[in-house]
Amino acid sequence: MNPNSGKIKIGLVGLGNIGKTHVRYLSQMEQVELVGVCDVVKEKADKFAEENHTQAYYRHQDLLEQSGLDAVIIAVPHYDHPTVAIDAFARGIHVMCEKPIAVHLNDAQRMLDAYEEAKVRFPKLEFGLMFQERTYPFYRKIKEMLNEGVLGKLTRATWIHTEWFRSQAYYDSGDWRATWAGEGGGILTNQCPHTLDMYQWLFGIPSEITGHAHIGKYHNIEVEDEVTAYFEHENGMIGHLIVTTAELPGTNRLEIIGENGKLVLENGQLVLYKNPVSMLKYSFETTEGFRKMDSERIEIDIDKDVPTGHKVVTEKFVRRLLSGEGELIAEGPEGVGALTLANGIMLSSFRKSSVSVPVDADAFEAKLKELIQTSKYVKKAVSAPAADEDMSQSFSSSK
Repeated sequence: MNPNSGKIKIGLVGLGNIGKTHVRYLSQMEQVELVGVCDVVKEKADKFAEENHTQAYYRHQDLLEQSGLDAVIIAVPHYDHPTVAIDAFARGIHVMCEKPIAVHLNDAQRMLDAYEEAKVRFPKLEFGLMFQERTYPFYRKIKEMLNEGVLGKLTRATWIHTEWFRSQAYYDSGDWRATWAGEGGGILTNQCPHTLDMYQWLFGIPSEITGHAHIGKYHNIEVEDEVTAYFEHENGMIGHLIVTTAELPGTNRLEIIGENGKLVLENGQLVLYKNPVSMLKYSFETTEGFRKMDSERIEIDIDKDVPTGHKVVTEKFVRRLLSGEGELIAEGPEGVGALTLANGIMLSSFRKSSVSVPVDADAFEAKLKELIQTSKYVKKAVSAPAADEDMSQSFSSSK
């Protein structure tokens, strides 16, 4: 922190699609000084540095050591998240990391171990994750209602989230995309960490995971582009997740069933179907075999006119660094939840059987290494994405 300006000095590593998003809002934050941008592509780093009146770096170590930064935002390909974060922690530099925290659980644990070790020397060290969908008012309202027990005992959550369309051109836009070696997975690793995080944020981690992942079913890729998962929770609740990058038009429908009714989020509307009494109680007490209860349909008012997104997450992060107060949208260790679901689904699919939680991290890492070593996949063409492509189209519509 610059004591004379009251600003946090931030460096950005990674200037791909999401890195551009960060640069855009960072330049608008009065309490932030962008002291450096870093990318292994020199021309890209030079361009962004010139446009934002800052310094270009081509190795993250140089940014960490030479720029005088207080904090780093990590927006590099997934496998490199642990490397950059661990190097930052060792230097007492605060970290805001893009999703997912890592590709596999063992790497995530390495990050968390390094963070805890660094905090011995730097007790005020902060580690946040860019789970910006937690700022969306619909999800925050659902979280509030579940915490208040509006639905009572939960029995089922079903999420059909197929609004993740990606064309072949998207997958061809980078040599690291949609490969085991470059990205470590497909839709679960790239598009759905937010969905997986939201599931575990709302309902907790299941005790059993069953996954069915289809590899390159609709695209010329070697990773999953369609997934169906089934979750069993210790409290008896079951969950379903259906995702793909192939559907047009896509669907984003979340149903949450509890003894007192049902919550449905779809098409920008949250609706509560409220039972007059617990359905579980009614089932045992009614003398009629077929008669259903009449539920009350209630449209839940949502204040949509609130700040959301990446900037809000970073603002909370900066406020914590400046004052030592306030909550982060997502603390670093919370990233393990979404990754547990992702790794568990894929390990289950590879084994063609259910897996228990905690997931066997060594088994998943070994399988991933096997897939990388035996891969025969070769990209036919690699094209650059459109320079003016709107990244906001890739974010969830449930705001």
